[in-house]
Amino acid sequence: MVSELKKRDFKIRNLKIGTRGSPLALAQAFEVKKKISLSSDISEDCIEIITINTKGDKIQDRPLTEIGGKGLFTEEIENQLLSHEIDLAVHSMKDMPTIFPEGLDIKTFLKREDFRDSFISLKYENLDDLPKGATVGSSSLRRRAQLLHKRPDVRLVEFRGNVQTRLKKLESGVAEATFLACAGLLRLGMNKLVRPISPEIMMPAVAQGVIGVQQRVDDEEMTSILSPLNDKETEIQVMVERAFLKVLDGSCRTPIGAYSKLEGSEIIFKGEILRVNGSEVISGSWKGSTLNPIELGERAGRELKGKIGDAFF
Repeated sequence: MVSELKKRDFKIRNLKIGTRGSPLALAQAFEVKKKISLSSDISEDCIEIITINTKGDKIQDRPLTEIGGKGLFTEEIENQLLSHEIDLAVHSMKDMPTIFPEGLDIKTFLKREDFRDSFISLKYENLDDLPKGATVGSSSLRRRAQLLHKRPDVRLVEFRGNVQTRLKKLESGVAEATFLACAGLLRLGMNKLVRPISPEIMMPAVAQGVIGVQQRVDDEEMTSILSPLNDKETEIQVMVERAFLKVLDGSCRTPIGAYSKLEGSEIIFKGEILRVNGSEVISGSWKGSTLNPIELGERAGRELKGKIGDAFF
């Protein structure tokens, strides 16, 4: 436990949560704020949300692969956490690099929301309804590769921006369909838009649907405050999936999908890696103990890596 002498008075200086400024990012930060207040003696009035503009937010006219991949939505937030300008940072785990800056860690994972992708269109009900040569908007390398594998006839266009921006692009006719994470739609209260795609057709991104709370490694008080928020089952899923990603050196330049579920003391894990043009998919399924999620993820990553070779990309 944190000693009373070290405890900060958040009535004098608010607990500060850093986040990106999109409606979804803010919804996730407010969820963390509420959960902290409910599980501690810190009132919501003493918790402040600080919006931070990241490089990925500023540059909207180029694909993520051209401007740096993962880390684009985190670096500025992490810098403020390291400099003590904020106390915590709230992230979508699917956006997080596999290695954190020295001095930072994520030990807290909120219960996972629906990890599937959702098909979004104002004209069509599902992927199979799309006519030949339909225009589909997406900036996700994974989704683009998965779509091309199933529907090589479609025409892809870049589709960046937050949920609201992408929906407006559909309305203006930039594309006939797109994809969004079910979790994001549900957290924004857009339940009517959710049309889940089977993970067998479109395997989700690693840790999709998970909110992670980042902190300074040496901040014992934050560890104590955040501990009640952590969902153990979600933590195990994140550990196995991110271990898999790390072995494959996953970034926004590599189409990789993965998901896991727990059945008693066993983890059922599936993962895949695709050629960017969707022409080939290498996948696998593994089982392991919930006591050793990292070992399972690393084993799966090594086995898949052994099948593809350096020429795969």
